[in-house]
Amino acid sequence: MGSLSRDDFTAHWALHDLGEVAVSAKEIADRVAELGRQVTRDYTGRPPLLVCVLKGALTFMSDLMRAIELPVEIDFMAVSSYGAATKTSGVVRIVKDLDVDLLNRDVIIVEDVVDSGLTLNYLRQYLGARNPRSLEVCALLLKEGEQRVEQSLKYVGFTIPADFVVGYGLDVNEKYRNLDAIYNFTGEV
Repeated sequence: MGSLSRDDFTAHWALHDLGEVAVSAKEIADRVAELGRQVTRDYTGRPPLLVCVLKGALTFMSDLMRAIELPVEIDFMAVSSYGAATKTSGVVRIVKDLDVDLLNRDVIIVEDVVDSGLTLNYLRQYLGARNPRSLEVCALLLKEGEQRVEQSLKYVGFTIPADFVVGYGLDVNEKYRNLDAIYNFTGEV
């Protein structure tokens, strides 16, 4: 990972807040295509409902659903556990709930990053209580050594160090989501 240098960076407006490339745009595109093929194989004959955890996973889910060669359905949830901080508070608040029924559905939670695992653990319990046929997770990033709750993740894009990262949907105070790669964040919060 991180094969691009900062010299390759084109969004110069953000350069002062970014460190090294954690995951390049090409690495993301290649891995998302691979995840799409894996989901397609695993769910042939029973297209899944993709549940995007807003806002960070929106870019990832947009690319992922186009890489899945099945008639997937989508829905969105918004949860808050960070506020304006760079570490999770551990307190999960549902800001927007799903619009569809999960009963007997094959559901994949699409998450941007799993660090402590507390938010994801809460979501799994919350959605699992709605009796889906299956409930899996597809996470773009897994931060190594940060989990406070052991997770069984069926689909993981990349395992990265515990650094705070931005880009490709990940933000600080709603900025940097539109970067096409993932960068270590070195700026002020």
